[in-house]
Amino acid sequence: MTYVAPAIKDKFESLSIDLKNAILERDANLNNIQDLIQVLEQIVSEGEQEDQNSQL
Repeated sequence: MTYVAPAIKDKFESLSIDLKNAILERDANLNNIQDLIQVLEQIVSEGEQEDQNSQL
């Protein structure tokens, strides 16, 4: 289950519903803004890989 620390809850809530759902699916522990950024970077990286694979 994903944990979002109260200190970054407002940042998390400002994300789109799709991003929030993608984060929640990962069962991440978001204790600070750096944790949130890291998960978002992973999502972007995976999306770029999917785009590259679909172009082949």
